[in-house]
Amino acid sequence: MRVIFGCFPVLWCALLFAQQTPEMQTRETPATFRTKVNLVLVPVVVRDSQGRAIGTLKREDFQLFDKGKLQEITKFSVEKAGSKPPLVVEDISAKDPEEPEEAAPGRPASVMAEKFTAYLFDDEHLTFGNLAQAREAAQRHLASLQPTERAAIFTSSGRTMLEFTDDRAQLNETLLKIAPRSKATAGSDCPPMNYYMADLIQNKNDPTALQAATNDTLGCMNMDPTDGAQVQAAKQLAQSAASRELTVGEMETRYTLEILRKAVRRISAMPGQRSLVLVSQGFLIPLLEDEVSLIIDAAIRAGVTVNAIDARGLYTTGTGADASEISWNADSTRIKQQYARDAALVESNVLAELADGTNGVFFQNNNDMNAAFARTSATPEYSYLLGFSPQNLKLDGNYHALKVKINVKSLTVQARRGYFAPKHIADPAEEAKREIEEALFSREVIQDIPSQIHTQFFKSGDFDAKLSVLAKVDVRQLHFRKVGDRNDDEMRVVCGIFDRNGNLVVAGEKTIEMKLKDTTLESKLNGGVTVKLAFDVKTGDYVIRLVVRDAEGQSMSAQNGSVQIP
Repeated sequence: MRVIFGCFPVLWCALLFAQQTPEMQTRETPATFRTKVNLVLVPVVVRDSQGRAIGTLKREDFQLFDKGKLQEITKFSVEKAGSKPPLVVEDISAKDPEEPEEAAPGRPASVMAEKFTAYLFDDEHLTFGNLAQAREAAQRHLASLQPTERAAIFTSSGRTMLEFTDDRAQLNETLLKIAPRSKATAGSDCPPMNYYMADLIQNKNDPTALQAATNDTLGCMNMDPTDGAQVQAAKQLAQSAASRELTVGEMETRYTLEILRKAVRRISAMPGQRSLVLVSQGFLIPLLEDEVSLIIDAAIRAGVTVNAIDARGLYTTGTGADASEISWNADSTRIKQQYARDAALVESNVLAELADGTNGVFFQNNNDMNAAFARTSATPEYSYLLGFSPQNLKLDGNYHALKVKINVKSLTVQARRGYFAPKHIADPAEEAKREIEEALFSREVIQDIPSQIHTQFFKSGDFDAKLSVLAKVDVRQLHFRKVGDRNDDEMRVVCGIFDRNGNLVVAGEKTIEMKLKDTTLESKLNGGVTVKLAFDVKTGDYVIRLVVRDAEGQSMSAQNGSVQIP
């Protein structure tokens, strides 16, 4: 065995290393994905005086303002609901592993479910009565689920969930399990404090709210309001109570937003028309507005419509404070009644913002929960997507208000209200990951890179099987970069296996690093490159989605196929 500690001359050393450098290397990486924001996207629905969506407008009919400054609309599209045909994919399975090119005869093409709706019940904030009415209406609505529709059920507490299915019995059983999360009665605390008042006291330094809480403290603690020392002590107790309530309220809101983000992320993995229905009484988001904006960004990029139902139905803001919130002072009672009215309005803002930002429907001030689920399960007949690249955008995380105008006075506009500027430049590697993810969970066929997809499988048991997906890629469309005597490029191959309900069962990814000599490249140009990914699956029917992307040219391929494993 010979160990070389140094290389002389330099030319000979470089030649030696070049000879040792493999021309192709393949590495497997987990198929995990995240999203980033680069282009600001603004969904828009335009309606006439009868509330009907209009789809005849052109790019020049719109004006888009960012913080009052007119922006150039660089992306424009109009989409008609139901215009895309159901995804029908050819069976490409070959039972004999030695003959992967031949599909088994006589098997019908698979039709993928085309409409997916996730129902998120906010059991963290819903009262029992409001949740019960909404739950019963949801049961009636899901009883009429169509054959091409799938539904999933989630809760903001995370205690109850059901993945996408068309099993009505399972859906009904899951709905019956949903119950409000029990909370301590506000009136049992001294002083009584809610999230809205705590935000006013701690975040907004509202002296009126602090005085009301101080008065309540004096009353519930039987303290002397004429004793300056006791008044100061009551004030400190009120501030401490506000601090505790703010911590608890923010934690609950963060958890709700995280569940909402995960629900959007989950439905983003579905291959057809995707929407989410949030059933809630609304909630406060002080200092968390940027988190809502990120959820809207993710929903827009994934093509997910977020609809919202205010489960309070027809309510009035003039009924005064919650009966559980006792006040020991007349002035405090009057002030807290006003705060109760203000809070009722503010809590619904997040529902409206989520709906407006994603072309969704916000159903409120109406007791007809049957109509609520019917309305929020429908998609506007026409919608637009505007996009612009902000000029000289500062990476400061500040809020940018958006305004969309049209040159037709008789029409009304529903559009995204604003966005938060990023705090750092997007990572190119993360951008590539996002593009691959969007292609994987799309239905579209992309042919920038010519490729073919085939499958092989063999049964390893009565219900278990080994499935191999073979991708043959025509590398003539790749953009190699010349480095010395090599032609460099990196190709990522990602494959997703979806079940009959459109759920992602498993995914795999391989990265092929190519440093090809000229002679090798010439042979590859003629024969292409074949990549194999292997999966352990159960027997059943599956839809295969294959995505190929090259790093140098940033071009892509996306193909569909199906396999039936008896």
